[in-house]
Amino acid sequence: MSTTIVHLVRHGEVHNPEKILYGRIPGYHLSSRGHSQAARTAQSFRGHDVVYLAASPLQRAQETAQPISAATKLNVEVEPRLIESGNRFEGLRTKGWRSQLWNPVRWPLMTNPLQPSWGEPYVDIAKRMLDAVDNARAEAEGHEAILVSHQLPIVTVQRYVRGKRLAHAPWDRQCDLASVTSLVFRDGEISDMHYAEPAHEI
Repeated sequence: MSTTIVHLVRHGEVHNPEKILYGRIPGYHLSSRGHSQAARTAQSFRGHDVVYLAASPLQRAQETAQPISAATKLNVEVEPRLIESGNRFEGLRTKGWRSQLWNPVRWPLMTNPLQPSWGEPYVDIAKRMLDAVDNARAEAEGHEAILVSHQLPIVTVQRYVRGKRLAHAPWDRQCDLASVTSLVFRDGEISDMHYAEPAHEI
């Protein structure tokens, strides 16, 4: 029986003093804390049998992948399917009493939270992420692979594997900064899933 593990790593903390929803906007990089988180998570992979490493094209994911690259001595493949979910609220402040979502002009985008109507459909996120995971599994058959991505895409995979509906509330997520969600494949089928937070003390 062949066992392959695909690890989904969320990027570290992002430098975002304006606290906006940055989504796919280019140029958002890790904070100093985020770099420390990435380094700690990278150390957790030392001694692992990792033979494939890929990351979302966004800067924060690429920066998170760099210490993992150093720890595993692997080049980072750019995998577009691991990118952050699309969101039509990008560039806006979306949290707290100063949230720009209170403006009625944006309410028509909130008609269907189960899709969601303001962004990339959950089913589309699941499809591209699972395609990327399957590619990584094939590349690392019998070994381990690491994919660096973003919170919602990783949570979508988690929920798919657990048989939960993909639509959910943002506070109902287990995917902390620089966390690791590990998918265990046996003979090509997912048999188990584990979650860890190597950088939780940072």
